[in-house]
Amino acid sequence: MDVLTPRDVPLGGLRSMTVRRTLPQRQRSLIGAWCFLDHYGPDEVSGSGGMVVPPHPHTGLQTVSWLFTGEIEHRDSAGHHATVRPGELNLMTAGRGISHSEYSTPGTTTLHGAQLWLALPDGDRQVEPTFEHFAPSPVSGPGWEARVFIGSLLGSTSPVTTFSPLLGAELTLSAGASVTVPVDPSYELGVLVDIGGVTLDGDPVAAHELGFLPPGQETIELTAGPDTRLLLLGGPPFGERIVMWWNYIGRDHDEVVAYRAEWESLLDSGTSDRFTLPQDDPLDPLHSPPLPNARMVQRGP
Repeated sequence: MDVLTPRDVPLGGLRSMTVRRTLPQRQRSLIGAWCFLDHYGPDEVSGSGGMVVPPHPHTGLQTVSWLFTGEIEHRDSAGHHATVRPGELNLMTAGRGISHSEYSTPGTTTLHGAQLWLALPDGDRQVEPTFEHFAPSPVSGPGWEARVFIGSLLGSTSPVTTFSPLLGAELTLSAGASVTVPVDPSYELGVLVDIGGVTLDGDPVAAHELGFLPPGQETIELTAGPDTRLLLLGGPPFGERIVMWWNYIGRDHDEVVAYRAEWESLLDSGTSDRFTLPQDDPLDPLHSPPLPNARMVQRGP
């Protein structure tokens, strides 16, 4: 097992919320199609300012929003206006191009959760943008409870649309509890510990760390030290190389440059064949950052 530790990244301006970014890293860019993992909180909104992310674009991916505490208001250019709540999945498919905003709600005092991205396979990455919401019912056993928000696990299946085989679930374990989890042996697996700490097949993974296992496991054994909450993620190796820069995923440098130009055209002239803006958003959209001085390189196998 490899253990990946996060780096702190400010999200926003001077009064920014800090997130712990575990994927991508130099030594690992993807776990299955999971290509991005920000983990944040618990943050007191009175001090951090909460989540304030004005309209911004995405291409070639799905966003997975999962909360432990607090609420986030979501608006997107496909016409969806929704609230992200603890234990409920919001899945946005960017496909050929979407823009959206995310704001913690006025009633939120503490914000705690994860924002994840899924890379879309080449044959599906130009699909029309969509949005799905799903509140999984918990399944439980001695000392543990699971909410399966993507894929199938422990007898529970999520109905949401994905474009490659995937697994995403929240598990909580009481102090000292153990659970043996059957998994697909073709999957790479990641265990992100939110609170507490576990041993994963006998090796420790501490709070905020991500334990990675390559394909070949038919079961994994999780044993909690203190009370523990974690996310279990997985999927077959993605098998494609991607370029991921800012909020765009493409297949090469020039494609990402073109996505950026289309977004900036929308903001500068009001016209774009790819992007539109959410309706009635309270803040102005974000401009893309300057392009890097070197050609962007592909990540992946």
